[in-house]
Amino acid sequence: MLTMSREVPVVSAAPRPLRLGVLASGNGSNFAALAEAIAQGELPAQLQVLIYNNPDAFVAERAKQWQIPSVLLNHRHYPSRESFDAAIVETLKAYGVEWVVMAGWMRIATPVLLRAYPQRVINLHPSLLPSFRGLHAVEQALAAGVKITGCTVHIVTEELDSGPILAQAAVPVLPEDTPATLHARIQVQEHRILKLAISHIAAQQIQTSC
Repeated sequence: MLTMSREVPVVSAAPRPLRLGVLASGNGSNFAALAEAIAQGELPAQLQVLIYNNPDAFVAERAKQWQIPSVLLNHRHYPSRESFDAAIVETLKAYGVEWVVMAGWMRIATPVLLRAYPQRVINLHPSLLPSFRGLHAVEQALAAGVKITGCTVHIVTEELDSGPILAQAAVPVLPEDTPATLHARIQVQEHRILKLAISHIAAQQIQTSC
């Protein structure tokens, strides 16, 4: 007697979300943009923890609104940059973070952090790198009289605002621009390219695991 076998479809499990830890020092608009994108299903990622270093940073309130764990690590309470970064690494590891996102993080990363997360720390900088590195990039662009500036997402290396570029966006500088108006327009593009860069990282992780 012949028997007919039916093929059972193989259902592949959904890819595991990319586990992110965010470092922020101020208002946290980029943090909020990430949280919103994840909530809307636009990013295959999960915010594990926010680490902030200024007690009055509004980003902590944003984390509370999104019910994301937040940890205050005040850099003023540590004897060195290295000891501060060691506390950051300990916290990130405790929350199972895979990738670190510096979004408005006003501290220079030391090898302690970069070696704990090799090639897995990304930074968002408000200029078209390699132009206008360091602090006050928007003011630097205005002082230089450039007609176009923008923002960059890049892998963090030990050299300030260097490392492989993941995404960039150009923003025109208008004759009537002030630091506030120019920065506001740059922030719109920051939100976009940060999500773009993380989506690219997540896609690469999925391909690697297949």
